[in-house]
Amino acid sequence: MKSEEIGGVKIGLECHAQLLTRTKLFCRCPTNYQNSEPNTHVCETCLGLPGALPVVNGQALRYGIKVALALGCAIQPETIFYRKNYYYPDLPRGFQITQYDFPIALKGLVSIESTENGGAKEREIRITRVHMEEDPGRLVYKGTIDTAKYSLVDYNRSGMPLVEIVTEPDLRSPKEARIFLGKLRSILGYLGVFDGDREGAMRVDANISVAGGQRAEVKNISSYKGVERALAFEITRQKNLVRRGLVVTQETRHFDEVRGITISMRTKEFEHDYRYFPEPDLVPLHISGLVEELKREIPELPDEKRTRFATQYSITQEHATALTYDITIADFYEAVASKIDSKLSAVWIADVLKGELNYRSISMREASERISTDEFVSILGYLNESVITERGATEILREMLDHGGTPDEIIKGKGLASIASGDIEKAVSEVIGANKSAVEDYKAGKNEALNFIVGQVMKQTRGRAEPKEVREFVRARIDRSAEGQS
Repeated sequence: MKSEEIGGVKIGLECHAQLLTRTKLFCRCPTNYQNSEPNTHVCETCLGLPGALPVVNGQALRYGIKVALALGCAIQPETIFYRKNYYYPDLPRGFQITQYDFPIALKGLVSIESTENGGAKEREIRITRVHMEEDPGRLVYKGTIDTAKYSLVDYNRSGMPLVEIVTEPDLRSPKEARIFLGKLRSILGYLGVFDGDREGAMRVDANISVAGGQRAEVKNISSYKGVERALAFEITRQKNLVRRGLVVTQETRHFDEVRGITISMRTKEFEHDYRYFPEPDLVPLHISGLVEELKREIPELPDEKRTRFATQYSITQEHATALTYDITIADFYEAVASKIDSKLSAVWIADVLKGELNYRSISMREASERISTDEFVSILGYLNESVITERGATEILREMLDHGGTPDEIIKGKGLASIASGDIEKAVSEVIGANKSAVEDYKAGKNEALNFIVGQVMKQTRGRAEPKEVREFVRARIDRSAEGQS
């Protein structure tokens, strides 16, 4: 087979998101198991002990319906829980309580902005179904999954409420898959039913195939970057097999985050292997009566907010997109923009603040605990009034993120207040006098010499002058000296 004939990548995702309820899906065990000792958030029900009966968490059910509504799905009038039978050490009952023939909802859509084949383009990714299920426990391997001599089981996660969102195989690249997951996380965050910063908050099973081969499923990928890396590896692996005339078998694989490879786990099961049947201890749930009530609880979602921000605040689409990706950032921006220029606020939050957060790998939620909206408004106000320079404003943000303090304390402690024009002129004269060769180079048309002189002035003024203003002073000073010589 010619290499140009090998293509046709198809990717479908099964996204399992933990719901932010106080208790598990079928028992009263608390869900705040993170950072707890293993097997301390468990009871007879989530351990599957004989005689322990499940009871559906009503709040989890409401959250699941809200997710389906936000994804544009058709809510089913009745939903039924099933038993999915298989043996695995982290599944104490020997079956998982999930949904099968009667999920919460079917047929939704999520729009993403794809950059495949050059340029940005809106694409619709079809949602096959949304259903609920309990989370299994967690296996802790001593080593990698294929080399560990033994593993430990932690059942704290067992019984956590999950909503599973299954897509059609509409994604065409690892990058598109990552974009979709980012959009999905954003929607779930807006609904207030999900916390993407929690351990185990979302895990993904990725189904992938290339033309000429069977589908492989990569299980339990725990990060968006991991999904992108796993899919990239799988595409290469499967295309290489097809090129060599070998068979791509249908199987389940594991992604090793450390080595960046997928490992075969077992031959892929089919639906009939799980022997689904209705859970006899849970009655069918009639949910159609909740739909209208829950529709009224759906907030303004990312796409709607992005359109409103661009119109209401007269900011660019790029800034509107960056500011509405995360509900915490969107709320922070609106609070700041209500008190000071909205365009200036957009630049400093979308470009500067987010850049500092990404560099430190901290969330906006963490940042808002260190910098209040009023303090951010103060920083922009000082910048507007030329009390500080842009460099000074950035230095204040960095200091507050890293060490705390107030803008006023940092301005005073670090000497960040802007200097007077007379002081700038004095520094320019001193630098020009000490760097005559650079001045001659600039007169000869070498613009990099001007950058050098401006840099020396900035150094002498300790960054308390605006570079643009310094550049104007330098040019004017050199031009005056040239006129005097002529």
